[in-house]
Amino acid sequence: MPRRTSRIAPHRLRTPGRLAGFLKTASICVLIAGLLSPLTQATAAAATASNDYCGGQCSDILPPGENGNATLAQILLNQAFGTQPDHAEDQLGPYSNLAKGYSTLTDSTINTFFNDSSFGVSSDQVASTEKPAGRTDVTIVRDKKAGVPHITGTTRYGTEFGAGYAAAEDRLWLMDVFRHVGRGQLTTFAGGAASNQGLEQEFYRNAPYSEADLQAQIDNAVANNGARGQQALADANAYLAGINAYIDASDSGRYFPGEYVLTGHKDSVTNAGTIDHFKITDLVALGSVIGSLFGAGGGGEVNNAISLIAAQSKYGVAEGTKVWESFRERNDPEAVLTVHNGESFPYAAKPDSPQGEALPDAGSVTTEPLVYDATGTGASQSAQAASATATTTALSSARRGMSNALVVSGKYTASGHPIAVFGPQTGYFAPQLLMLQEIQGPGISARGASFAGLSMYVELGRGQDYSWSATTSGQDIIDTYTVELCQDDYHYLYHGTCTAMDKVEQTNSWKPTTADGTAAGSYTMRVWRTKYGPVEYRATVGGKKVAYTTLRSSYMHEADSIIGFQMLNDPDYVKGPQDFQSAAQHINYTFNWFYADSQHTAYYNSGNNPVRASGVDAEFPVWAQAAYEWKNWDPTTNTADYTAASAHPNSIDQDYYISWNNKQALDYTTAPWGDGSVHRGNLLEDRVKKLVAAGGVTRTKLVQAMADAALEDLRAEDVLPKLLKVINSSTVTDSTAADAVSKLQAWVTAGAKRTETSAGSKKYANADAIRILDAWWPLLVKAEFQPGLGSDLYTAFGNNLPVDESPSAAHGPTGSHAGSSFQYGWWSYVDKDIRTVLGETVKGPLAEKYCGGGVLSSCRDILISTLKTAAGTSASTVYPGDSLCSAGDQWCADSIVQRTLGGIKHYNISWQNRPTFQQVVEYTSHR
Repeated sequence: MPRRTSRIAPHRLRTPGRLAGFLKTASICVLIAGLLSPLTQATAAAATASNDYCGGQCSDILPPGENGNATLAQILLNQAFGTQPDHAEDQLGPYSNLAKGYSTLTDSTINTFFNDSSFGVSSDQVASTEKPAGRTDVTIVRDKKAGVPHITGTTRYGTEFGAGYAAAEDRLWLMDVFRHVGRGQLTTFAGGAASNQGLEQEFYRNAPYSEADLQAQIDNAVANNGARGQQALADANAYLAGINAYIDASDSGRYFPGEYVLTGHKDSVTNAGTIDHFKITDLVALGSVIGSLFGAGGGGEVNNAISLIAAQSKYGVAEGTKVWESFRERNDPEAVLTVHNGESFPYAAKPDSPQGEALPDAGSVTTEPLVYDATGTGASQSAQAASATATTTALSSARRGMSNALVVSGKYTASGHPIAVFGPQTGYFAPQLLMLQEIQGPGISARGASFAGLSMYVELGRGQDYSWSATTSGQDIIDTYTVELCQDDYHYLYHGTCTAMDKVEQTNSWKPTTADGTAAGSYTMRVWRTKYGPVEYRATVGGKKVAYTTLRSSYMHEADSIIGFQMLNDPDYVKGPQDFQSAAQHINYTFNWFYADSQHTAYYNSGNNPVRASGVDAEFPVWAQAAYEWKNWDPTTNTADYTAASAHPNSIDQDYYISWNNKQALDYTTAPWGDGSVHRGNLLEDRVKKLVAAGGVTRTKLVQAMADAALEDLRAEDVLPKLLKVINSSTVTDSTAADAVSKLQAWVTAGAKRTETSAGSKKYANADAIRILDAWWPLLVKAEFQPGLGSDLYTAFGNNLPVDESPSAAHGPTGSHAGSSFQYGWWSYVDKDIRTVLGETVKGPLAEKYCGGGVLSSCRDILISTLKTAAGTSASTVYPGDSLCSAGDQWCADSIVQRTLGGIKHYNISWQNRPTFQQVVEYTSHR
């Protein structure tokens, strides 16, 4: 079969990383000589483009590259010399270069920074052609530019077989990693590094599935969806057959991913060892990881209760509740909206008379342990820190949101056709979680991105005459129930009967390998499950011992969304915006879906939104009693009544749509905090609104709007001018403060961006101003709010919403070097409070005045004092350094890293706050 060659990149030579102590360069070269076999490439006629109505105006990009597999020889070359396998890194440069190249962009140069995503491959661009496993009913053609697989089948089975084969060619190791993550078995498979421990714990806590649970989800999804369910099962089995055929071929041909050798699963000399075949339950395990990461909004009710109790303790019940509600911003009138035509979609609103609330006794809440019987490195300090972080992430409502979309109606474009620039912000990994592909076969016609191991259909991309994409929406589909304990800590009352909890366990152990030298260790992850979901906390309520459980509407339904994706890939199903919305309604995860064809645009918010009992406030824990359960909830199947499709925010042909995980529509409450007057969605809203007002929007202009927002410091654009207004309300006489003000003002005037002085300089323009704001923000927030709130309430609100999420911040749900920034922070609180101090009109103000007690001069003193401290804080303190960056290296601290999930490393790139996979589309015609 065709193999990919390595190429040397002399300007990116690196010393070996984790492998440095394993092999010296000389012995690496000897080993490589024995591992490399002659490489061949077959060429054939190009795949024929079929029914492509985009007229060459569809583009996409997905760094670092399509090829996510590497043999042992290729890994060792990469570690020793920085060489890259073909197509492992060739999309990283174009993606990175947009940051400095967007200002001179034209429609004709868009594909300098993106791939042409037209269907098919022209004959002069065919790099290779193969018939996987010798099949005659499917062909995989790869293009020269990016190595994307273009899969064309004459039978449905062959088409899906080819999709599975191509997926394994490009992502086999990654797929194997994540099927083990989804089963809570990562450390046993890949090693006991603290990061691996944290990753498997994060997902196992919320999805502790047994093998029977995984199979039941497949069976139910098939049984409940008629012919489409049967087709999905057939497609999945064909896809698995393709994956397993590649495993067998690569094993016998000894060109399987080298990570299997480095982690001890295969022997490089004898080829002893096995790569386990994939089975259908692996797809559910993979799906549970992706759904938990990006499509499961809600949770956080216990943290909400703790902060409400703190607010009521500080201010009294009535005023404390008002203060809490003002910080919660459930339905803030100043929040940027995706559906902005005034239409209301009430969901999870505050009831007039809350019923069934079960707030914990103050100080009684403890987090349910997950890890038991830890030994060796499973009990180390770093392991405990990783466990704590995993627990916080798993239980917080501030989940990774990411992703953005800019969609403009044809009424406002130069061509009269809609234009969209959109994509998911799924982080940066090597290999990437997503992979590109084109699939053409009976009932399937699409190109785009899919999560590795789930690529039997394109999940985000284009069809023949339409494109679609998604952003994480975050509406609340997770509720916390309060079960009263009986008999002991592992029995609870269910409808008056003392009922035993189910114990689900996973025991893992590990030992050092070449890839992961972590010393031996082990532990058992143990989850106690009730009919109301897994136990997450213990507490007392009115002196009674209780357990708080988490019930998610997509729990035990990780496979259901496959039907929606099948529909989106079917050209006979999606023929217009209404069909698109219908398909999106079959996706039970919480996403905002966007659509564009040559005539129409559309939007739909997906997810199984449970119909809650009258009077239940979704913000807080409620008693696990029949009166407060979801309407018609069946605990055996975890099904209930869900809000009607028409009750979900939806729209067709609005003048424009923007989304950056902001509020969807009026009265539609999302679970995360922070949907207030300042949100990163404003960065898109302000730019797109101006474009639409001017008219004549082009692909270039919309890409520029996205790219411009991607470099913006949200705090500097939307909050800093008001802070400076307070400071400049009288002459600044202190020289240190005056100098800092001058630098900050110059930065705002220059555009408030975090951008290099020139491409590749690795130095920021206005670097000192950026340093000052990065140091100042946490200081000013604390000085502004802690005196008024008190330390307990300030800390509690900080647990609901992190204070900051700048690009270099290692805290928060995203972490450092991840690109995505400014989703979670106190910018709206600062904005509203400072405007109140300035005497400006504020819709939905905070219940109290905080900065200087609301006195302008006192507030100014606080800002100047903290600004002086920030100005004197060294860069090495603001950017303390890590394993990649030296202390004080501002650009590096912000930079994006392709986090290694395998053996191939890549260079870090300058910060951009934009989708990982991104499309630019403008269709010229329609079927």
